[in-house]
Amino acid sequence: MNIQSTLGCLMAWLVLVASSMASDKPNIIFILIDDLGKEWLSCYGGEGIKTPAIDELAKEGIRFNNAYSMPQCTPSRACFLTGQYPFRNGWANHWDAPRWGVGYFDWEKNPSIGRTLKSAGYATAAAGKWQLNDFRVHPDAMVKHGFDEYCMWTGAEGSKVPGHTHKSAQRYWDPYIHTKEGSKTYPGKFGPDIYNDFILNFITENKDKPFFIYYPMALTHGPLVHTPLAPDAKSKLEKHVAMVEYTDFLLGKIVKKLDELQIRKNTLVIWTCDNGTSGSISNKRESRLVKGGKAKTTENGVNTPFIVSCPGLVPQGKVSDALVDFTDMHKTFADLAGVKQEPGYAYDGYSMMDVFLGKKENSARPWILGMGCHPAKLTDQGVETTHLFRDRVIREKRFKLFVGPDRKPVKVVDVINDPDEQINLLNNPEYKEVCDRLIAVIPTLPKVDNDPQYRPIPSEDWEAKSKAKSQLHKKGHPDYVSGPKKERNRKKNKANN
Repeated sequence: MNIQSTLGCLMAWLVLVASSMASDKPNIIFILIDDLGKEWLSCYGGEGIKTPAIDELAKEGIRFNNAYSMPQCTPSRACFLTGQYPFRNGWANHWDAPRWGVGYFDWEKNPSIGRTLKSAGYATAAAGKWQLNDFRVHPDAMVKHGFDEYCMWTGAEGSKVPGHTHKSAQRYWDPYIHTKEGSKTYPGKFGPDIYNDFILNFITENKDKPFFIYYPMALTHGPLVHTPLAPDAKSKLEKHVAMVEYTDFLLGKIVKKLDELQIRKNTLVIWTCDNGTSGSISNKRESRLVKGGKAKTTENGVNTPFIVSCPGLVPQGKVSDALVDFTDMHKTFADLAGVKQEPGYAYDGYSMMDVFLGKKENSARPWILGMGCHPAKLTDQGVETTHLFRDRVIREKRFKLFVGPDRKPVKVVDVINDPDEQINLLNNPEYKEVCDRLIAVIPTLPKVDNDPQYRPIPSEDWEAKSKAKSQLHKKGHPDYVSGPKKERNRKKNKANN
């Protein structure tokens, strides 16, 4: 055999190996709904609502009962992207970067699930809501975070230009969207359709290679609006129901596309939510009225719907009590892709790969954790968390510990037999072993939560301003009460002299 033939055979073998490696890697679509609790999904016992596509996804996969998000938007999204709890990545509070400026999600200070999967040869994309960066300041932020393609609502952009903040705040009708072509309004269009069509096109264009899609839907967060399928929705409840059902409709289009392209059996679809429903909205779940739990660490705020489906890889029709939370996705997806997580960072998540694939009933997790909500504090040194140690909850399958900002146990509840989480077992001798076990977790956690880490950038004239002293504002700080009080007294004495 001559050298040309030998090289030809070698190249053919390499192509076959590369093709085989690619086919061994499942596509991954992570769909994150905004502000929706289990009480609004029929597959979780929600009443008066129709979610056939979501129900079908659950029938074709695993529906999890014990999956934790964080209580609010920014903490949940940062947890997913970094694989770190808020006490580690610093995003224990909400921060609307486009509106308030100053702080942002810095790609040089934080790990990224997008970059991890890109390193495995995945085509990567994101569409929907981001809000962690200001695209005017960093127009290529999505690429820096590891997403090849993107179609994102910008978030309401703070501005001194009359009308701009209102224009950019539109995520639904007449949406203001950022792509590689820049940011602009799409008159007469419904934003969720634009985001979804972008996803469908990306799937079609990348059907022959492994791909990863992060799809943080704008739905069902307020403002409540009518939808193309429910143009006559008028009341608050009618609009909310319409938005939930449109979320279901969009999922159905994605699954249909995967079927049409014959890649459904190798595409892992994860459908979940960033936190509970808005507190102003309630619904019955399994005959029990459930009030929306957004921004709360009760189960209606952090125990999120979580469905994993892939007919070729994931067991079908299964309900799991395995413990899982958002920090686990980074490690899980890295394992599915056959790569290591980004080096140079500490991670908090466990791999759920064997649980997702039906090889194990339970995860290696002894507990899951939820924490973080309400806006961060802007100080003379930048964006900081509001607590030295944020209150949080630590949960096993049955029992749950509430930990206060003083790092002391507040309450232990039995979430199975006490779904309202009202009966405190902390001082009940019958549950001493349970309480001791959960309380023992507290000393293993850092004594002080990190602040968001980002490189300073030039200030903008529209940014939020603050003269608050760094750290002194934090609950739990030794000078939290006396420090500001002394400063007020100092100014008062100076004025009197």
